[in-house]
Amino acid sequence: MGVAYDDVTDIAGLGRGCVEGGARGEDGVNYCQKMTPEEHQRLKAAADDLLVLTIRRPGEEAYKRFLRSARVYGYTVKVLGEEGEGVEKDVGGSRRLQLLRQEISNLKKEKEDKLVLYTESVDVVLAGGPLRLVEEVERDGEKEEVDVLLSGDGFCWPDKTQEAAYPEVKRGKKYLNSGVFLARVGTLHKLLEENAEKDDKEGKKEEKKEKKEKEEEEDKHLLQQLMTKVYLKEELRRKYKMKIDSLSKVFQNLNGATGDVEVRFLGREAYLHNTATSTVPVVVRGNGHSHLLLNTLGSYLAKAWNQEDGCRACWEDMIHLEEAEEWKAEEKKEGEEEEEKKREVRPIPTVTLGIFLERPTPFLTEFLERIQDFRYPKKKIDLYFHNEVEGQREEVEEWVKEHTDSYASVKYISPSDNMKEWHARDGLVEHCLEKDCGYMFVVDAEAQILNPYTLKLLIEQNRPVVAPMLLRPYKAWSNFWGAVTTDGFYARSVDYMEIVQGQRRGLWNVPYISECYLIEASVLRNPRTRPNYVRNLLDPDMALCENLREAGVFMHVNNRIEFGHLINNEEFNLARLNPELWEVEKNRWDWERRYLNPLYVDAVEPNSTVEMPCPDVYRFPVFTERFAKEMIRTFEDYGRWSDGGHEDWRLEGGYESVPTVDIHMRQMGMEAEWLEILRSYIQPMQLKVFQDYNNDVGPPRAIMNFMVRYKPDEQPFLRPHHDTSTYTINVALTRPGEDFEGGGCRFLRYNCSIVDSGVGWVLMHPGRLTHLHEGLPVTKGTRYIIVSFVDP
Repeated sequence: MGVAYDDVTDIAGLGRGCVEGGARGEDGVNYCQKMTPEEHQRLKAAADDLLVLTIRRPGEEAYKRFLRSARVYGYTVKVLGEEGEGVEKDVGGSRRLQLLRQEISNLKKEKEDKLVLYTESVDVVLAGGPLRLVEEVERDGEKEEVDVLLSGDGFCWPDKTQEAAYPEVKRGKKYLNSGVFLARVGTLHKLLEENAEKDDKEGKKEEKKEKKEKEEEEDKHLLQQLMTKVYLKEELRRKYKMKIDSLSKVFQNLNGATGDVEVRFLGREAYLHNTATSTVPVVVRGNGHSHLLLNTLGSYLAKAWNQEDGCRACWEDMIHLEEAEEWKAEEKKEGEEEEEKKREVRPIPTVTLGIFLERPTPFLTEFLERIQDFRYPKKKIDLYFHNEVEGQREEVEEWVKEHTDSYASVKYISPSDNMKEWHARDGLVEHCLEKDCGYMFVVDAEAQILNPYTLKLLIEQNRPVVAPMLLRPYKAWSNFWGAVTTDGFYARSVDYMEIVQGQRRGLWNVPYISECYLIEASVLRNPRTRPNYVRNLLDPDMALCENLREAGVFMHVNNRIEFGHLINNEEFNLARLNPELWEVEKNRWDWERRYLNPLYVDAVEPNSTVEMPCPDVYRFPVFTERFAKEMIRTFEDYGRWSDGGHEDWRLEGGYESVPTVDIHMRQMGMEAEWLEILRSYIQPMQLKVFQDYNNDVGPPRAIMNFMVRYKPDEQPFLRPHHDTSTYTINVALTRPGEDFEGGGCRFLRYNCSIVDSGVGWVLMHPGRLTHLHEGLPVTKGTRYIIVSFVDP
């Protein structure tokens, strides 16, 4: 017995209840209609005898998906035609009809009342068992006998002029679609043979060496034209007992009905629900332009994914790479070792790794470190590096030079080679083929791969094209699209947010991937599917995906585990020294890893103790030493220090009562970023230590944010003063005893001096009235601090 769905419930503990016309279990039992054991046995025998006839058409993965769905529900499938027919070149309409007629003639000799399901495999997923199909035919037969059940369509094709000839239906789709139908062999044989005259004439066109465009179009639709001709004649419709599944009880043609269907779940089963007709179709067909929606649905249907087990199809067809030194330390989750024993073990394949730096990108140092961190035998990797950014050329070329000997081979294309991105990416495909690669792995500089086993895991997933899911941290922006518009641009799929938020984990068939993906060499070697990054004036990634979609190549995105994230490189300004300092908002995650002191998180915890070296003066870690060094270098590179005098053009009124030698954040174009730092990292600590103070207007206000420089021969100290602030922060950027001698801060009222703050540590103290303080003299070296007067 299969599962029942969510409209089949237990009512008040009195047993099973139902909703008339609602969903049934995959076993086909209609819980709203009582069935005797004999009736159920008869239906089961008919279901066991049902045969699926299909035509092979180009689209290897779609074909495998169809066969998988048939296997899951126990269908018997027969593929018509010679071995290999339809794999690379489409089968013409005349040939399809010929194959169907021949097979039905053979089956008639065996059993005339046998049921056959005809469909074209690449655009179909079976979403329920054969018993469901048989029961629907039997159920309709109680009202009127049905021998040929055709799928319903919302469009009249290929001849729209025949619309008026179709009989009206009370509800649903009144036009037929011959792409999928259910029929009894004897009746179908008569229909095909007795109406073959016009078809034979059409079939002779196949023998002509050249066909006109109109004739070729007609040839595609021979079966549709035949079925339409018969159905529209009432006497023939009655003779062959033909009926259209207008309510989609059995067949769901998605073209024109994409808004009518949704995936629903019950227990370990996903099913397709037609909300317009309240039915649960068994045969789902992505006809016309709806094949991309079928790809989305196929990630769930046929027991591929459910809310309890997650992705069941993900484990299918996986392989296991033989052991290598690089992944001996790889940790296995519970149950994974047992799963690995079931997989095919393969030798470690060679990989052509293509790295693309096409525009200025922040945190390139970390990106390159993580590439080198890949846990994959480097001598199995041929490196291909295209760099289009002159401003980051030195860093890239130093990295390439340092690691060239690690790889099997290295091809580096520099900015001076003037190779455009489109051609560089197409060049990677050729390079991979020249190296006789097993896989092509593309990693753009925006992709920060944190999981060092990513390459190995993607290979073991064993899909022709697969990408690790990568997001911009804290955003919904990812390296895949869940859907596309009819003209190939971004559209959001119904499950996009659940996927990117990790509420649904699995392997998802999507229409667009970018930034990082793995392509199997078989896709490259086949001229029909070979990746091409040029298509009209599209960007390379859009061109690639549209070309792959057109070739019927599935693109999967994997979010089963965490792989890494994306960098936002929009408006990244290489004209600045240490430009990553400005990235606190756009790339917060990476900024924190580089510049936020690891001790900060513990320090800001509610129950942690904050150091108080003087009364109401708190000291805590915020920044790394790298932050301090880069800030000093960046400000010194700018170099426009004030002269330490009272006259100051930067201030309203032009006068500073307690002047220092300094540079304001506003001068550096860093004011907004510094205010964000105050909001994100300083205010949480202020709320912790000064618990009764909240400005009640949102983020901290600070119009005076500046770096101060103390030198013995310039300005060695600062006289006693109060700050024009509610509270002040003072960030130490240099180390006493190493970078300078002397210095520090003395609070006169408490006769308390602080002379030993660590680099990146912050002093926070009240500004007005209570905390008169002075800067102690620097006797040697240079002392740098950052000061902010908060809430003046």
